[in-house]
Amino acid sequence: MLGGAAAVCAVALVAYLLWPTWGTSGANAPDKLPVSVGGTLFNLPTTAIRMKIQRHSGPQERIDLDFLYPSLEPPGTPKHVSADTVDASLLPIDRIFLSIAAHHDALSPEQRTATIYPRYLEPGATMPEDGLTMRMFRADTPYGSEDLYSAASPALTARCTRDAATPGMCLSERRVGGADLTFRFPRSWLSQWRDAAEAMEKLTAQLRGPKS
Repeated sequence: MLGGAAAVCAVALVAYLLWPTWGTSGANAPDKLPVSVGGTLFNLPTTAIRMKIQRHSGPQERIDLDFLYPSLEPPGTPKHVSADTVDASLLPIDRIFLSIAAHHDALSPEQRTATIYPRYLEPGATMPEDGLTMRMFRADTPYGSEDLYSAASPALTARCTRDAATPGMCLSERRVGGADLTFRFPRSWLSQWRDAAEAMEKLTAQLRGPKS
């Protein structure tokens, strides 16, 4: 009984954390905002920005967005969810989440994949889908509840939590100029991993501002 209650609480918490935090845009709100993160320019759909405090143009340290999947359109205005209706409102996650943050010359995602992750991986790999390699992290490591997925064409590297009380989620990072882009999406999407990889590539390209 306690396990069931814990699972319900965990699901409710995920629903709360993933629920968009922006409000209805004003009539004069622009469709897109030019935002500079780490000195790199992005043109961001206003309604995709999850936090109202981030919905302004100019330099920002970090910005959080989400897009409907697979259309990659900004989401519409969210419906109100109360504690009484949260269970009924829980649907499969139909959006991809993106955080853009200045990296300040920290270790790049590519360097972490090449030099840090291999220290923590179990030997051997599996091929659950055509062209997609999976390696488990050892249980005694900081990534002990995760697996590392990688593919060459289209390129994909993702750390994914395993399904438990809540569905597994994947994190995939890439560096663009002075910013690191961190995508989050359900692990279940890896059954069509090429579509997920191409969606991240498309979003990265369409959000970029003019290149200097």
